[in-house]
Amino acid sequence: MKQQNNSSKFKAIFETQKNEILASHLLASEEFQVKVEDLSDENDHASAVIEQGMRMSLRNREVNLLKKIDLSLAKIRLGTFGVCECCEEDIELSRLEARPTAELCLECKETAEINESKSSRGRQSKVVGISLELQTA
Repeated sequence: MKQQNNSSKFKAIFETQKNEILASHLLASEEFQVKVEDLSDENDHASAVIEQGMRMSLRNREVNLLKKIDLSLAKIRLGTFGVCECCEEDIELSRLEARPTAELCLECKETAEINESKSSRGRQSKVVGISLELQTA
């Protein structure tokens, strides 16, 4: 596998990203609290609630990225980093450089996206990792 040669490069990238995310979490508890002075009228309250929602959405994305980083670091340790989970071929280096946490090669990813666009049944939410199912009446 060619990606073995690049493992230390990606490991450094993942560890840096992980440290940045974890450091930002230390400051997060203050960001999620609505301050009394932000609630002086209805408009201020609405703005504070919207801002808090945006912060939570960003935090959810960071948590999802952190999970992907941990998975990628585990794959590096196991020697399987850069291998497509579908066809088991090497993921192109250019794809890994663009999206280091990629789990599929470009061809398999395109096929998965086409299949996903044909049917949203059972599609995974990228934010919270839960299955979305259409309710049929």
